Amino acid sequence: MKIKLTSVYVDDQDKALRFYTEVLGFARKADVSQGPFRWLTVASPEEPDGTELQLALNNNPAASAYQQAIFQQGQPAIMFYTDDVKGDYERIKARGAEFTMPPTDVTGSTIAMLNDTCGNLIQLTQLARY
Repeated sequence: MKIKLTSVYVDDQDKALRFYTEVLGFARKADVSQGPFRWLTVASPEEPDGTELQLALNNNPAASAYQQAIFQQGQPAIMFYTDDVKGDYERIKARGAEFTMPPTDVTGSTIAMLNDTCGNLIQLTQLARY
């Protein structure tokens, strides 16, 4: 088995698409609409055929409550791994991202946290090299 898709709830799909492509640097993978439903995914340009991230609209009470609760707890909705968390921090910050935690050494890794402007916290993680 493989993980092909995972989802994150967003409060505005157009705003999310701009953030995830223009600020984070992901590539639009799928963008299909049928009536009020929009299937929108992005993927890493490093692995264009790898795992996709669905930017799912939080237009139901359960999704909205879940998204708000984890945000208020300071829990990331998504974690992205990187080989250069400090470089990515500088690049993404220069594109206007709001970081809630700069690169910080923790046990076994360096992490940074940012707000995706769509209701989520994102954690960037660089594993320590031993």
